[in-house]
Amino acid sequence: MHSFFIAPTGFGVGLTSISLGLVGALERAGLKVGFFKPIAQPHQGDLGPERSSELIARTHGLHSPKPLALSHVERMLGDGQLDELLEEIISLYQQAAAGKDVVIVEGMVPTRQASYAARVNFHLAKSLDAEVILVSAPEQEQESLGELCDRVEIQAQLFGGPQDPKVLGLILNKVRSEDGLPAYAKRLKEHSSLFKSDDFRLLGCIPWQDELNAPRTRDIADLLGARVLNAGDYEQRRMLKIVLCARAVANTVQLLKPGTLVVTPGDRDDIILAASLAAMNGMPLAGLLLCSDFAPDPRIMELCRGALQGGLPVLTVSTGSYDTATNLNRLNKEIPVDDKERAEKVADFVASHIDHEWLFARCGTPRELHLSPPAFRYQLVQRAKAANKRIVLPEGSEPRTVQAAAICQARGIARCVLLAKAEEVQAVAHAHGIELPEGLEILDPDLIRQRYVAPMVELRQGKGLNAPMAAAQLEDSVVLGTMMLALDEVDGLVSGAIHTTANTIRPALQLIKTAPGFKLVSSIFFMLLPDQVVVYGDCAVNPDPTATELAEIALQSAASASAFGIPPRVAMLSYATGDSGTGEEVEKVREATRLAKLLNPQLLLDGPLQYDAAAIASVGQQKAPNSPVAGRATVFIFPDLNTGNTTYKAVQRSADCVSVGPMLQGLRKPVNDLSRGALVEDIVYTIALTAIQAANLPQPNLEPGAATPARPNK
Repeated sequence: MHSFFIAPTGFGVGLTSISLGLVGALERAGLKVGFFKPIAQPHQGDLGPERSSELIARTHGLHSPKPLALSHVERMLGDGQLDELLEEIISLYQQAAAGKDVVIVEGMVPTRQASYAARVNFHLAKSLDAEVILVSAPEQEQESLGELCDRVEIQAQLFGGPQDPKVLGLILNKVRSEDGLPAYAKRLKEHSSLFKSDDFRLLGCIPWQDELNAPRTRDIADLLGARVLNAGDYEQRRMLKIVLCARAVANTVQLLKPGTLVVTPGDRDDIILAASLAAMNGMPLAGLLLCSDFAPDPRIMELCRGALQGGLPVLTVSTGSYDTATNLNRLNKEIPVDDKERAEKVADFVASHIDHEWLFARCGTPRELHLSPPAFRYQLVQRAKAANKRIVLPEGSEPRTVQAAAICQARGIARCVLLAKAEEVQAVAHAHGIELPEGLEILDPDLIRQRYVAPMVELRQGKGLNAPMAAAQLEDSVVLGTMMLALDEVDGLVSGAIHTTANTIRPALQLIKTAPGFKLVSSIFFMLLPDQVVVYGDCAVNPDPTATELAEIALQSAASASAFGIPPRVAMLSYATGDSGTGEEVEKVREATRLAKLLNPQLLLDGPLQYDAAAIASVGQQKAPNSPVAGRATVFIFPDLNTGNTTYKAVQRSADCVSVGPMLQGLRKPVNDLSRGALVEDIVYTIALTAIQAANLPQPNLEPGAATPARPNK
């Protein structure tokens, strides 16, 4: 499914008109088209539905989700909730995209009140993994081609420039050119460096048409608040030109042409009579607008009866000639939502000047969708909600855990169980201003501990565990929560906000054990980088894995990535790429790569690769030109815990990116660890991960083998 994000280079480029035309052009090509306007930007006086969405609905029959109110968006941005805002928008986008081949997403228009529009558009396009089409128009007739190109180039750079394959090209609107569109387009391409590459195209060059920008006379009356003396044909007639009549009648007659709105003071009987005579002679004037608060003489209006009955609209306003002319020039030129005739003409005209064949071909070009961080978080939450799992949180009175549990319970992400005394949880909630939602389960460990002693003794009978020893171990709430999981009373466990990784994993290894086919437990982090989500493993559990263990970690991580919608391309990391280095550590990675390929020949996996060769396309092409992974890796396997843990923390803090995890792999039931520095949102997403794991644990790609204990660390 394709998304085209149309981004304006400034105010007044005719973005709604381009949306109408793009939808029409792609529908003509036989595609199922959706439309989405994420954020409403009402003009002054707009009281009804959002204009673009309503016009698309009325002309093309496409009903899109209601855009977010601008006040709501500004409040979230002001509170630093950009990520939450993007997740909300992705939720609406999913509704617009259901059952469609392509979705047109209309960006924000920069105004004096919305100076942040360009920044929001950048984040929207990235979050929706959309291809960007810039929309521009000459700001005024005297604007040079060079100035226009500069504006377009600045906007293109905001989205990554022409070198970014997602920046497709430009649609130029409202072009006035004496020597024709082809000559204008040629000069534009010669002036702008953007068109030096075939990757950036001129996708449309749309000429100015007075008829398409002509409001109905009724619209003039509504916008000016004019009193209607004679409606006539004011629903059908359109204003193409304004004539302010201050001259003598003899010098006015030649100005009375079709579509002209004649503006004159109400006491200029001569002009009123001349306009009426012209109307009775078949001249379809837009109407008479009488100003200066002079009521026309009733006797004169009686003489004009024929013109009035013939459909000549007559309006009156109280403002003087100068102010009336000023108000007319300031009128909103947007298409009214109920002007279907004009909207359809605009849609057809714009569609006829767009390169719809190239866009249709682009929609048919396979491309790998990048899972953006907001899309990943949205997907996590939706899948966790659908899973409806019960997750136990042994650190039940820890403040971040209490807040995360409250959020998950309120949003339906999981049914959370806090292991703590109710009064302790209430005290934490009161101290931190946390509202505990209805249904949040709190279990006092002292009241339930005894019933797990016998089952624990049975599970560990081969290890010589007796009842007193089991009772002592169950004093640890993590062990207690693990027993609940072992007995299927809960679906998953999340711990680690105040416990070490070893405290979380050791009970799981003893009571839950590894899944069939797995020999060790490992971990991954989902790293929510600005442009995409990638997987890092193992950064939390195995200090110095052998080549065999490293191969298993790679296959576990690939399976986990795939289960969460990330196409696995696995890079086995080292300080050398290919055959460029030697040494014990490089040889370990080289052997691990060989073993992993033997176990899963279909998996895209390569190594040894340096991090830059794995992540950066230009470096990968230079250092490993024949690699199926270099430059586009999505799963990064570190050679040891020292390297992995240091790297993930450096990237997390320096790049200011969210890391979700660690998510443990290889256990029979989901147990997940937290970093002791975890934020509340980290805990929320780890709970969501655990719920999804519980619903659908990744299947191993390994031959069955005996379990070997992991060596947990933190």
